[in-house]
Amino acid sequence: MHLIDTVAMLAVIQYLAFGALVGRARGRYGVKAPAITGHEPFERVYRVHQNTLELLVALLPALYVAGRYWPAWVVAAIGAVYLVGRLIYWRAYVAQPSSRILGFVLSFAPVLTLVIAALVPALLGKPVR
Repeated sequence: MHLIDTVAMLAVIQYLAFGALVGRARGRYGVKAPAITGHEPFERVYRVHQNTLELLVALLPALYVAGRYWPAWVVAAIGAVYLVGRLIYWRAYVAQPSSRILGFVLSFAPVLTLVIAALVPALLGKPVR
């Protein structure tokens, strides 16, 4: 499980780092809290952070439940794809939002895969290992 724990904590750290980038963007573009609009480059950074939170809420339980049924290295590898996907998504969305599709797919598909990998064996009541 240490591999799964590592990926989970890296996902949390990534989310926190994106939050720090929002704070930095607030200063750079002069967007005072609690405002979340006013300068498009700021809004892009903010939106990446919020979208990451939306997926993180699904990733973490899916990661741990899938880890009960599948080998930890498989679950961790799928989670690692999510981490890379989020980084690609962040870079693409901040540069040009219309170019975010690869990052989106590489972050959403692992979450969906983990949800299915957790749900099917849970319904069947037996591990895949």
